Parts: sequence; C-alpha cells; structure tokens
Amino acid sequence: MGTTLTHVDALPVPSNKLPPADQPAAPAGGARRLLRHLGEMVLAMVAGMLLLGPVWDVAGTALGPAAPLGRPEVAALVMATNMTAGMTVWMRYRAHHWRGVAEMAAAMYVPFLLLLVPFWTGLLDGDALMLGGHLLMVPAMVLVAVRHRHEVPARIRRHPAVVAIARRWPTGLVLLVTVDLWVDPIALSPWTMLVLPGGYLLIGVARRTLRGPGVLVTQLVGLAGWAALTLVAVAVGGRAATWLVALGWLAHAGWDLVHHRTARVVPRGYAEWCGVLDTVVAATMILALLTTGG
Repeated sequence: MGTTLTHVDALPVPSNKLPPADQPAAPAGGARRLLRHLGEMVLAMVAGMLLLGPVWDVAGTALGPAAPLGRPEVAALVMATNMTAGMTVWMRYRAHHWRGVAEMAAAMYVPFLLLLVPFWTGLLDGDALMLGGHLLMVPAMVLVAVRHRHEVPARIRRHPAVVAIARRWPTGLVLLVTVDLWVDPIALSPWTMLVLPGGYLLIGVARRTLRGPGVLVTQLVGLAGWAALTLVAVAVGGRAATWLVALGWLAHAGWDLVHHRTARVVPRGYAEWCGVLDTVVAATMILALLTTGG
C-alpha cells in the first residue's frame, strides 16, 4: 500500500517537486515502505483499542450489557472493531483508497469469524479464540498490504489541524497509554532509571549513530550519571528513593528534548515519545508524593 502524501494542500511541498496536475503520483513500493505501513497499522490498531476500550466499558456499565460484552466471542469482535476504527482513521489519513481500507478491515474480522464455529462447538476455548484470531490476522494483513503496495495514493484534502495532530502522533500515543497513571500512579523501582540511557545506547548501536565526535562519550556519561542516581536511590530507600526516581525520569525528559533537537542518535519520533512518557511518569509520581504528604 502506498503511503505517500499526494494532495498539495495537505503539506507544503517544494514547487519543483510537484507532479503535473493531470499526472498521478508515482506508485509506492519497496520492502521498507511495506514494513513501515504494517508498523503504522499496528500502532493505529493499538491506539484504537486504548481509546475505545474504556468507551465499551462505560457503555456496558451504563446500558447493562456488561455480561454479554464479557463473552469471549463478543470480546473478540469488539476488539476487532476497535482495531478497525484506529486503522481506518490512519489509513485514510495516509491516503489509502477505501477498497484497501475495507480489505484491511476484513483482515481484522475474518480470522475471528472463522474461529467462531470451532469455539461454539467446544473445539476451542476463549483463550484459543483470541490467540488464533490474532495469529491469523498477521498473514491476512500482510497479504492485503502486499496486494495494494503499488496502488496510487488517493487524493485527500486534510485540514491543517488534522495534519498538525498527526505529526505529533508519538505524543498522542503516549497520552493514550498513560491515562491510567493519572488515576492510579505507580512508584517505579530505582532500577528502571537504567533503562533510560540504555535505550539510547542500544538504538545508537543498531542505527550506527554513535560514531560522531563525542557522541559515544556523551551517552556513556549519561549512563554513568543515571547509574549513580540509581545506586543512591537504592541505598536511601523509602520516599526519598521515590523522589529521586521521579526526578531522574524528569531529567531524562530534558535529555530527550536535546536529542529531539539534534536527531543525532535516535529518530525524532522516538525522542518525542520518550520525552512525553518520561514527563508523564515523573509528573504522576511527584503528584502522588505531594498528595500523600511526602
């Protein structure tokens, strides 16, 4: 499936790069583009589940069908609906034709529908229904993506506000997955601070972006700093340790901001995602400490 943006009103494109008005955009293909599309689909599906899951819970409680919604076959179809909703919004934003969207939606539903008869006859239990549906969904998604990989993108007019929000998708994804932290914050272990600089080192090694002057040294200094803070937090323990962990995560948000500006080690999308996550985790921990008298 092609994901190239084609409408000149959607995003600014240099005039010397615009195709003639009567000439369709070049078809998209290639393994990298295909993998990127599948990765985007997974993220969109996760976003759909995170956003719509609580809506179903509230509706079930308010309207009374909580018991039916808890049945495995109903839960499977509700999950497919949530994934399809997120996937549809993102695919249309990425200029996919409705026929491709419909086929990808079928890839969400058909695997579960195929397993309903074995489930109803007792050959499969609820866990097998969920697991089997997801396993069958993966090749179905790949087949649809491969089938439409050379398709010319649709022409879609996007409102500037929609474009701006979509560009900040890492922030939106973090805010979705951390909603519960504001209601029920958790105190993380001091050892979690080692993950913060460690992630940058692993990504830098994978992307081969640690070779610039001073880049590796900077990352190692950061690792040493957070390792020292971790050891201090472990030694002091108690609420003081929680404060140190919260401040360590907050400090790493600043580290993320610097890397987002430079884009030297990690992709900007990752730095944005990590920065917002670090800020939310630190803020909720500090809020919990303040509201409990610590």
